[in-house]
Amino acid sequence: MKQLAPSILSADFICLGEQLKQLQKLCIHYLHIDVMDGMFVQSISFGMPVIAARSVRQSWKCSAPMMIEEPIRYVNALRQAGADGLTVHAEACADLPGTIAAIRESGAKPAVCLSPKTPLSKLDGILDQVDMVLIMGVEPGFGGQTLIWETLEKVKQLHKIRKEQGLFFKIEIDGGVTKENARAVAACGVDIVVAGTAVFRGDIEENIHVLQEEINTEGQNAS
Repeated sequence: MKQLAPSILSADFICLGEQLKQLQKLCIHYLHIDVMDGMFVQSISFGMPVIAARSVRQSWKCSAPMMIEEPIRYVNALRQAGADGLTVHAEACADLPGTIAAIRESGAKPAVCLSPKTPLSKLDGILDQVDMVLIMGVEPGFGGQTLIWETLEKVKQLHKIRKEQGLFFKIEIDGGVTKENARAVAACGVDIVVAGTAVFRGDIEENIHVLQEEINTEGQNAS
């Protein structure tokens, strides 16, 4: 079963606690918490205090995509705050294998992310070292963008590589997912679908039900 991971970057921060309780009641078990430093991307978002909040640590598995320059600097702090998985952008690491090793040593699950224009060849030699690969469907840094459809071809290629090489990393996609395109996105071979605006804009309960149904429609096959 494919997993839906709400991105709280699109939540209403004034009532974030209430919305998180609503997600819990809807049996959402996985949160996507973007950590941005204002350098790798222009935005500044969440840090350790949000991840360390009791309600977050006790209720969900938390993935923390690190949209920051040289993320190895914050691996231990984010892990200690409670992040279960740490995702680094390949473009932001001077030593990508070393950063992945540091994440593993911290006790978190290491993952690597590629921006839309970065080729899969950037991951040569490390796919057997990560638990997940995150493909950005939009340019990183802001929620509410439109899906770049060409990125789905990258997902399909990655799915094919995984099968051919007998690897076991999960594939996640983030950016531009809507109720209208979620089925097509999921059909490319992803395991985890991140959605922000599509979850939090409007009726959250209805949005989640529709998205979960769309991404888990039977008969989907990655080409």
